[in-house]
Parts: sequence; structure tokens; C-alpha cells
Amino acid sequence: MLVWFAATSVVLVAVVFRSGGVDYRTVVVGALLPVLEGLLGGPRVLHSIVGPALVLGVAMVATRGRRRLLRRRVLGVPIGMMCHLVLDGSFARTDVFWWPFTGWAFAEGQIPEWSHLGVSVVLELAGIAIAVWAWRLFGLDRPEARRRFLHEGRLDLPA
Repeated sequence: MLVWFAATSVVLVAVVFRSGGVDYRTVVVGALLPVLEGLLGGPRVLHSIVGPALVLGVAMVATRGRRRLLRRRVLGVPIGMMCHLVLDGSFARTDVFWWPFTGWAFAEGQIPEWSHLGVSVVLELAGIAIAVWAWRLFGLDRPEARRRFLHEGRLDLPA
């Protein structure tokens, strides 16, 4: 379940924020980061609201007094992580989303995207369709637009 999180997060952030200054590559990184918890055997900090909040706090403190570009680039990670929480339904599991406020023990079971594998396959197919649509929407068929995305993380947003 990688394309679902990556493509849908980029489209959501582009449509909501409508900012040419967002580094969409870091949004992708943030959207995929919680999937790594599957290697740990279940949802942990990155599937709770605390994970993205901590990353946001660290990003703000670490970039204080520095260039604005660095801050914009780094802020994509917690934004992508928040998108992941919405797109995998973590918010629907109180013991996962609100950890540690509901207790210090981590939730039992697999990460949400693996616990509903049948739905995840359908969502991955939807993610591929969204990625194809986004490719056209952001004009990534043009070499210059692709270069700008790959090297600067920027997208040409439609008017």
C-alpha cells in the first residue's frame, strides 16, 4: 500500500494548501513513513497523533531562525504523516490514534493497512488511478514539470 498513500497525500495537500512552495517529495516521505511500523509488528508512535505532532515540533525547533525554504521542505514530512493517519483509518481505532492518552501499551495487531488487506488492495488500485490522474493534472508529462518535481519537489498547480 504505497501508491495509495503517496499519490493521494500529494493530491490532498496540493488541493487543500494550493501552495507552490510545498516540497511534495517530503509529503510522500511522511505519507510512507508509518508503513515502516509494519516491520515492528504493529502500530506504534507513527500511527498515533503524537508521532506527527512530535515530528512537527522537532521540525519547527530545528529550523528556527533558518531559511524559510528549509522549513517548508521539512514541514512536508509531518503533513504527509497526518495524511497517512486519515487515509489508513487510524483515527477509527482509539487505542492506536490516541496513544499514549489511552494507555502506554501499544495496540495489539497489525498496522491498519495490513489488518484490512482486502480493502487495502482496492485502495492501492484507487491510488494508481489517482496517480495517473495527478500525473495529468500536474502536467508531469512535460519534462520541465517532471524535473521541477524531482529536483525541487514543486508541482505546477492548475488554476
